[in-house]
Amino acid sequence: MTEGLCGIETSELADFAVRHAELARGYGGAGDPEDPAQVQAMQMVLHIPKDEPPKRSALLAAAAASAVALCLDERVGPGGEWEERYLAWKRSRIRKVARRARGAHWLAAQEVPGITIDFDGAQARALVPGPVGETDPRIKRLQINGTELPFDEPEEIDPEYPVLWVDTDLGMTVGKAAAQVGHASMLLAGAMPVEQAYAWAARGFRCGVAEADPERWARLRRRVAEGSAVAVRDAGFTEVAPGSMTVIAVP
Repeated sequence: MTEGLCGIETSELADFAVRHAELARGYGGAGDPEDPAQVQAMQMVLHIPKDEPPKRSALLAAAAASAVALCLDERVGPGGEWEERYLAWKRSRIRKVARRARGAHWLAAQEVPGITIDFDGAQARALVPGPVGETDPRIKRLQINGTELPFDEPEEIDPEYPVLWVDTDLGMTVGKAAAQVGHASMLLAGAMPVEQAYAWAARGFRCGVAEADPERWARLRRRVAEGSAVAVRDAGFTEVAPGSMTVIAVP
């Protein structure tokens, strides 16, 4: 077995590159099916204990990492057990549905296929996508709306990791923001050279999430125009107007 760039085993990088190439192609293109129950969605579960809720920024970082981790997991690659469901979702109109859980319901969510990420005590789980009409009962019973978390400033923004900036003016709920940063992490990983994405994967897709005030948001929009950052533009199904720029990811 030979080694490629930066000492990465060639076969391992080649397998990762196949999954990365699929992500880099972008997503969407197909319209919604006529049967609403067949609409494809990635369910995301946010762990929000009642007594000691996590910081909003840490929870959103965990959500972002869990989404991209699932999209680049070996099980979504050729011949993988999640491949068919993943591709059916990715090649349709992308949707994510964030739900909250605590206690026994959070533990039950761990039994549903997916990936859990823990950042600084905050936990989120991205589940293998599928038709909304086939959502696992253990997930379907979880509330979509409910507990909110106050905005906070991360203790520090580490320049070694990507930062996902959320537009403060939109006032998105934590569930909506979780879906949006999940979109952002996917877009960012797909825009990276494969070796850079592989290195990010090796670091657990760690990232920072912070709120951007209007002045910073204006500067970030200029970076998007220059091509040094990527932006999420929402379809406008919930909370925000169609075409709203919700998150800007800076590598």
